[in-house]
Amino acid sequence: MRKPLLFTALVALASACIAQNDIPFRNTIAIDPGDSKERIVEKAAHIIPTANQLDALKNEFIAFIHFGPNTFTRKEWGSGTEDPAVFDLEELHTDQWCEAMKAAGMKMVILTVKHHDGFVLWQSRYTQYGIMSSGFRDGKGDILKELSASCRKYGLKLGIYLSPADLYQIENPDGLYGNLSTYTRRTIPREVPGRPFADTTKFEFVVDDYNEYFLNQLFELLTEYGPVHEVWFDGAHPKRKGGQRYNYKAWKELIHTLAPEAVIFGKEDVRWCGNESGKTRSTEWNVIPYGENPDTATHFPDMTDEDLGSREKLYKAKYLHYQQAETNTSIREGWFYRDDHLQKVRSPDDVFDIYERSVGGNSTFLLNIPPNREGRFSPEDVSVLNEAGRRIRETYGNNLFNGASAPEAVLDNDLSTFVPLKGEQKEIVINTPAPVTLNRLSVQEAIDTHGERVEKHTVDAWTGDSWKEIASATNIGYKRILRFPEVTASRFRLRVEASRLDPSIATIGAFYYETRPPQLQVSRSGDGKVNIRPVETGFNWKPHNESISENLYKNMDIRYTVDGSLPTMKSTAYSGPFELDGGAVKAVAVIRGEKGPVTSEVLGIPKNGWKVKETDSESARHKAGMAIDEDRNTWWQSESSERQHYIVVDLGEEYVLSGFAYTPRKQDSRGMMAGGIIEVSTDGKNWKPAGVFEFGNLVNDPTTRKYMFGSPVLARQVRVTATEIAGEDDTLAIGELDFYERLD
Repeated sequence: MRKPLLFTALVALASACIAQNDIPFRNTIAIDPGDSKERIVEKAAHIIPTANQLDALKNEFIAFIHFGPNTFTRKEWGSGTEDPAVFDLEELHTDQWCEAMKAAGMKMVILTVKHHDGFVLWQSRYTQYGIMSSGFRDGKGDILKELSASCRKYGLKLGIYLSPADLYQIENPDGLYGNLSTYTRRTIPREVPGRPFADTTKFEFVVDDYNEYFLNQLFELLTEYGPVHEVWFDGAHPKRKGGQRYNYKAWKELIHTLAPEAVIFGKEDVRWCGNESGKTRSTEWNVIPYGENPDTATHFPDMTDEDLGSREKLYKAKYLHYQQAETNTSIREGWFYRDDHLQKVRSPDDVFDIYERSVGGNSTFLLNIPPNREGRFSPEDVSVLNEAGRRIRETYGNNLFNGASAPEAVLDNDLSTFVPLKGEQKEIVINTPAPVTLNRLSVQEAIDTHGERVEKHTVDAWTGDSWKEIASATNIGYKRILRFPEVTASRFRLRVEASRLDPSIATIGAFYYETRPPQLQVSRSGDGKVNIRPVETGFNWKPHNESISENLYKNMDIRYTVDGSLPTMKSTAYSGPFELDGGAVKAVAVIRGEKGPVTSEVLGIPKNGWKVKETDSESARHKAGMAIDEDRNTWWQSESSERQHYIVVDLGEEYVLSGFAYTPRKQDSRGMMAGGIIEVSTDGKNWKPAGVFEFGNLVNDPTTRKYMFGSPVLARQVRVTATEIAGEDDTLAIGELDFYERLD
């Protein structure tokens, strides 16, 4: 019986090889009606990026710049009716932008040459709504021209964001958007007397007025400002008019002709990651199922599902297509600059974390840095870029597998060489001359010749006398960065446990991230327990809700005291939330013997027995109880009124109070309590004053403020009445109230 079984197996194997070999490697492959699931998976394994897509992936870390009238009006979206004079720019420092981006390790910058308001940042022939009608350089300024020159100087690639939506062309009575004009054959570019083009290329398209306008502007951008490597189309539509349609087929032809090295975002080349917060998928496939042929499609929907490319998704496809993800977010709260006080900036920890998750998660990291009203990147933004870049260079500029023993193709840092993994044991073993300590490992597939194939992989280290698993993940694609607690060994193994056909591994690198001891924060939860953890920056604009500390501080030791002394390595080790009636907590983070800055926090009375007894009012979404819920992300907001706002809190039992603290709401300055009166009672009927307080500069510095009473007071109930609201608002907002037995 063995011969027939062996013969059957050989036939099956041969058939499988033939089936694989008859599928060409392409950017897009159609699914035929009779294709089996196995056949669909085989086709998915033959999807590869174009040369432009691969080059875009190799950029890894790129910049976005949102700049325009919104920078001066402090809006996120303009209306298209703003006077161009609001763009009151006096200086422009594009060299400073490029120097900071280069220091961060970025390889390309994409400028919003026209946002949704329709205001243009270059000297266009086809509109007066833009920089030519502002006072900048007496109307002769050109932001894109100066940035293009700086990019050449600093070796950065250039991309452009040209919004298809155009509120100026919608709102202007003579606007072209949705004006119901007739589609006729038109020549692009339209000649303008006195402003000839050096490029003599001509196009003929059947289009309406707005598509002609858009194509003329694309022609200017792609022929007069140097090589363009990405054209970024935003899908947002703040307002529509007249059933306006976009002739993307014509746009595409023009771009491919004039900018042959460019990828197109929002269409068939590069897709949105599905959020604007820096959140990444744990499995980001760039082989995507489509219901229509993406090579000829004109509509590309946003893809926001967590699962885009699993086998179950592939089985439902009519076409399979390579379309990589771009993880886009902003360094500030918002796309445009507003101010340096209330608009928070991401920390270097956060930027570095997103870099590792996005670049190391089979996508590109696109970080927005909005220039300020002086035409510069603000100092805090530059500081974050410099520090993030330093960490990237120090970590990923030193491959610990240099000089190791392994197949040369995976150690030469060359995507064009690779090791094919065949058979049941799909693994690669790497030996180093001496033990190395690492906590990062990167792996890349040969996606340009063999596609994305790995579905699950594991990394082991030889410790003692056996293999020990140190990290695992699902797919790899262009690049996977695995992060794990540091391990020291001289023998490592990559195992592919599941794949779509035989994968080809192009590079394997080992790295060590020098974790910095973070600043700590001390807080108390609703059940009265004290928590100590790395500082959260308070970045509230589209937060990605992924734990930075979990990824970066795995080897951290926290020591703390509650007696007022400075913490040392002999102090109590923090192992989890603990109970404390109140008083000073001092804590320090320690990593490999290096201490971070000492944090000192005076905690008030535990709130688990507190109740709000009375308020003048409360809004539907921000109840009074949110003022005492130990959550600084929530707040009590009173209703609008000209009368004084107040809140009465029952502490549950009597305390001798020495002072209180007020934390304003975090989201904006509305309802900030600039002044007020504190009264106390032991029975809720008889009240006596405890103090009158004032808090200055809350709008520019919305941090927790403390007030110490003139002398300790006995109280069970406390009434806080606002006598002054910052900004002359008619509501009161309290993020958190705290009361102290002592403030030492």
